[in-house]
Amino acid sequence: MTAWSYSSISTFKQCPKKFYHLKVVQDVKDDPGDAATYGVEAHTAAEVFVRDGVEMPAKFKFMEPTVTSFNNIPGAKHCELKLGIKKDGETYSPCDFFAPDAWWRGIADLIILRGTLAYVVDYKTGKSAKYADTKQLDLLAAATFLHFPQVQRTKSALAFVVSNEFVKKDHKREEIRTYLECFSPELERLEAAHENDVWNANPSGLCGWCPVTHCEHWRKRK
Repeated sequence: MTAWSYSSISTFKQCPKKFYHLKVVQDVKDDPGDAATYGVEAHTAAEVFVRDGVEMPAKFKFMEPTVTSFNNIPGAKHCELKLGIKKDGETYSPCDFFAPDAWWRGIADLIILRGTLAYVVDYKTGKSAKYADTKQLDLLAAATFLHFPQVQRTKSALAFVVSNEFVKKDHKREEIRTYLECFSPELERLEAAHENDVWNANPSGLCGWCPVTHCEHWRKRK
């Protein structure tokens, strides 16, 4: 099974058939759309603001107070940090993001290291934190512990920069395994799908937005 990420396992949970065409045979591509493009631009603006001191573009000035508050936290700052994790049996270890034997891959928007404490931040450009999933923070915190052995705890946050909401969670090093196994049921199903080559569709109200237009459940949006 190839390396997974929070976004890829989320796609599998939404619809195994969609995952199959996007991630396995890769015979379709997902148009990111305007919202995703906007999100990439916002992340880039935050990155260069913190890392290089580049002024926030007028389009994203509303983000400046939030990003400045993180930038003012003392510590070594790592922006858009690519992290990988290997799994050998029941043992997890850090690896390069692009390592061919990576088990998991993820990108932390901002990590601030301050002694045994780390701040882990993931920027969100959605309009509301109503459906926020802190499992993404669990994975990023676990990867931080593995890559930075001095870190014993993290203060993690999903920062919804549009709605100015923060979903916070504290993590402890001794709970690494719990964090890394938060998607164990889904990963077991994903492994079974690979082994049996069975990728059943999961029809829902989102089918009209799916790029797998040859699926029998796809319907053109009205």
